[in-house]
Amino acid sequence: MKEESKNEYVKRTSKDYSMSFKLQVVEEIERGELSPTGAKKKYGIQSYATLLRWLRKYGTFDWEYQTPSNMPKTPEQKLLELEQKVKLLEKQKTLLEKQVETADKKVIIFDMMISLAEKEFKIPIRKKYSPEQSTIIEKKLKRR
Repeated sequence: MKEESKNEYVKRTSKDYSMSFKLQVVEEIERGELSPTGAKKKYGIQSYATLLRWLRKYGTFDWEYQTPSNMPKTPEQKLLELEQKVKLLEKQKTLLEKQVETADKKVIIFDMMISLAEKEFKIPIRKKYSPEQSTIIEKKLKRR
């Protein structure tokens, strides 16, 4: 009966795989030591889709538009790859700009909250700066 429990299928989730394990598998595949199918079998990874997701996320190859290594890429293929990279970089830039905007808004809100708390409770919350630093900070605040 104990042997039967060892052979039972255990569903794994992405949390079951450590980041170092994922990076190791991706590195082995990209170095050509293993194929994705071979890595799936060797490490007992649940599905090919899981490996493909890791390769896209952590790998350096373009797995969506991959061409066999023994065939040279045509200028059209190279152009298509570059266009895809540009689109990806534009998406990343937009996302980062949104994150910066959100962070700036948070800073303003937190600053307002501290000012309000200082006035309401009549206690100093902000750090006291040395005289040298305070003149520099005052100049920066005056610029705003």
